[in-house]
Amino acid sequence: MNAIQVKRQKFLNEAISFFENASLHADEGDIQTSAGLILKALDKERRAVGVGPQVLHLIKTR
Repeated sequence: MNAIQVKRQKFLNEAISFFENASLHADEGDIQTSAGLILKALDKERRAVGVGPQVLHLIKTR
């Protein structure tokens, strides 16, 4: 695995952990904490998608 794949996998693993914790809190009835954990998980998924070279940085302006 290269560095980009490792970083992406790290974000995805963190997202899975947040989703699992959110499920546990939801089962206990703590909906507010569960919702916060879901938002954190979604943020980690968004970051995983954004890992790697960005096209805008490769385009030179005139």
